[in-house]
Amino acid sequence: MAVSCGKELGKLPENAKVEGNTILDERTSEIALNGVYYRFGNVDANSNTTKWFAQEVVPAMCTGYLGYGYGADAAEENNYSNSSYVGMYWNQFYALVNAANGVIQGVESLPDNAFNGSRKKEILAEARFLRAYGHFKLLSYYGEWFDRNSTYGALLRTEFVALGNIQKKRSTVKESYDLIFDDVNYAVENGPASAPNYHASKWAAMALKVRVLMSYGDYAQAATVAGDIIQNSPYTLEPNVKDVFYLKGLNSSEVILGIQPQQNQASYYYNLSSQYYPGASSLYVAKDKLKNLLQGDPRLSWLIGSANRYVPGTYFFLKYIPEGTKATVVSETAYAFRLTEVYLLRAEALVRAGGSTAEAKALVKEVMKHAGITDFSVIDQANNTDELLKQIYFEISKSLTGEDGQEWMALLRFPLATVTQLKAEIKDKIQYIFPVPRNEFLMNPLFGDQNRGYQK
Repeated sequence: MAVSCGKELGKLPENAKVEGNTILDERTSEIALNGVYYRFGNVDANSNTTKWFAQEVVPAMCTGYLGYGYGADAAEENNYSNSSYVGMYWNQFYALVNAANGVIQGVESLPDNAFNGSRKKEILAEARFLRAYGHFKLLSYYGEWFDRNSTYGALLRTEFVALGNIQKKRSTVKESYDLIFDDVNYAVENGPASAPNYHASKWAAMALKVRVLMSYGDYAQAATVAGDIIQNSPYTLEPNVKDVFYLKGLNSSEVILGIQPQQNQASYYYNLSSQYYPGASSLYVAKDKLKNLLQGDPRLSWLIGSANRYVPGTYFFLKYIPEGTKATVVSETAYAFRLTEVYLLRAEALVRAGGSTAEAKALVKEVMKHAGITDFSVIDQANNTDELLKQIYFEISKSLTGEDGQEWMALLRFPLATVTQLKAEIKDKIQYIFPVPRNEFLMNPLFGDQNRGYQK
């Protein structure tokens, strides 16, 4: 979040008022939009801290790289019905979608001349980006995103929720993608070309579009959009990627969209980075699988710390906070999109679309160089599509684990047999998605069926 609007963003209930009837002009539209970003950062109003745990930890648990440091959670075994974490996405992202809808509804009702220049369209673009982000997360974790013909899509919300419109049927996967693409394309076309990297620019919208295209299976277009970002955006890879997390935070040249911590968040005893080291009421740790993946990689020295004494085969996860230190503003910063991801997704998309493997290898090696690697033999020797895709996946895991879930989604883009090979606990595509929380069926009897393999 922006330092300049820290007073507004940390201030409830004014920023909670995103309903259309509180939006009267450009100034109140901006205040309401800040309220949507407040939910994007998942700010806890009681502690005034951003809560990016669901993005950083849970997908990495499902993939097998991170775990709970005081005893394994069921999500680590892909047993979601017994996990205490998998329901949190539902509430978090529907709160985001609902807030975005309040802004969209209110701003659309105002005349164009109530805004300076193109600001009306830009506000709508940012709100629609945030709605697309929320819906895409919900589709990815609770819908059969991998089957365009499935009826098990997201519950799409395009109106601000009141008592009269809570009940609604879930949409199909195709309908879900259609709305997400519609919102993303609007954000790309109308989003600001330049914005602070704690707000969504058109480049952030393009990065989100790449993710959606990868899940949708349009790899050729994903490669094209990613290439546009690499060639034409103002972002550049950080010379030493470690500096993003330990030194620069949102000042890094490669952060496309990040989450800035709230005022005094670093001093709060239960902030997220303190749950990586030294451990607060909770402790989130790296597992042997991640440590083994990093053998021979210079990132091992700063990503993986001392052994965790509570659970064998786990270690302090130090991506955000060096061992022996206390939380800071930088350690509490979170990252939704970095240019590193764009490089790696373009590489994967090129291979999957039958494009240039030479360019794909060059993109991966460029990312590796910025991590301090000088031996690229593992990439050079990947002489068939399957092996190269695996190596790209491993680099995605090394680069992006613990950020915004891309290690998990990259795993699930493989055929099931390969997924099982890489994560033995996953035996069925049922385990690609979580059960819909039971409360949804109580509050919304029109929703429809529970996800396959789960009980209402």
